[in-house]
Amino acid sequence: MTHSLFFLSVLLLLTLLHSPSDAATKLVDKVCKQTWNYSFCVESLYSDSRAGQADEYTLAFISVGLAYTNATDTRDLISKLLINKGKSEPLETCFRDYKKAVSSLEVAYNDLNSETFFVIANLTTQAARSANHCETAFKGNEWRPLGNRNKDLMGLCEICGIVAELFTGPAPL
Repeated sequence: MTHSLFFLSVLLLLTLLHSPSDAATKLVDKVCKQTWNYSFCVESLYSDSRAGQADEYTLAFISVGLAYTNATDTRDLISKLLINKGKSEPLETCFRDYKKAVSSLEVAYNDLNSETFFVIANLTTQAARSANHCETAFKGNEWRPLGNRNKDLMGLCEICGIVAELFTGPAPL
């Protein structure tokens, strides 16, 4: 009985310590309500354990980091597909697009420390355009090996832009 009570107390304490703070939950909700897909946004941000306690700055690191990870993983997948499936114009286009996306997101992530949030929003928009261009390369093609990855990168970049706007307001046109 004593062990059960102790275990229950520890479990309750851990739940309280690891539950999202109210401020972080409101922040994630505020950001995600502005996206095209609320549930994708929430699931993506909370895939990082820091999201439950994140302030705006930490959320910026999380969102850009998620986009960067998606882009590098997709670039690596495209590289493998080119080796395994052989050369194809759409895959070669996507490989170039994802090299650009990775580069843009790498600069954006490194710029978080300099607090140049307008630049970050522009860089993540460039990365999203690369994913969109890749998707367009497969237009009319039955084989679409990157469709979900392209959509995910566009969604993650959208989140990045919204988080950047927390610091700057809407980006200038």
